[in-house]
Amino acid sequence: MNAPLKTKPKKAEFAWHDPLLLEAQLTEAERMVRDAARAFAQEKLQPRVLEAFRTRRPIPRFSAKWARSDSWDPRFPPNTAAPASTT
Repeated sequence: MNAPLKTKPKKAEFAWHDPLLLEAQLTEAERMVRDAARAFAQEKLQPRVLEAFRTRRPIPRFSAKWARSDSWDPRFPPNTAAPASTT
C-alpha cells in the first residue's frame, strides 16, 4: 500500500489569458505578424466598424485596405526562407 502524502499536490492552474497555450507555440516571426495584424485592426478597422455600426451603414471591404497598408508585405528579402511553423 502506498504511504499517504504529507502535502497535497498542487492543482493545475488554468491560464485564462491563453487557454490553449498558443503563445508558447509561436515563433518570433509569427508573433510579429500577429502583433502587426492586431495593431492594424485596432488602429484602422475598429473605428470604421464602430462608425458603421452606430450609423447602420454597410461596411466597405477591409481586405483591400489591409492589402494597401504598410502592415502587409508578402515579399521576403532574397535568400531568406519564409517563416514556417510546424504547429
